[in-house]
Amino acid sequence: MIELLSRPDGAAIHEIMRETGWQQHTVRGTFAGTLKKRLGLTIESEKPEGKDRIYRITAGLDALFQGETA
Repeated sequence: MIELLSRPDGAAIHEIMRETGWQQHTVRGTFAGTLKKRLGLTIESEKPEGKDRIYRITAGLDALFQGETA
């Protein structure tokens, strides 16, 4: 999920649902509970005209992966 939301183009809810096998309410709950509150990530969304709403992580990934080695 983090990988999908980290892409420059972000991801729509239906893409995340397809990749995770989760229902829409679970995806949205994970945004709010785990990604935002627990991990401190900033998730922004935009609604391009005529397209699905797109979500992307815009801040917090550096702190999340700080100290990881390759």
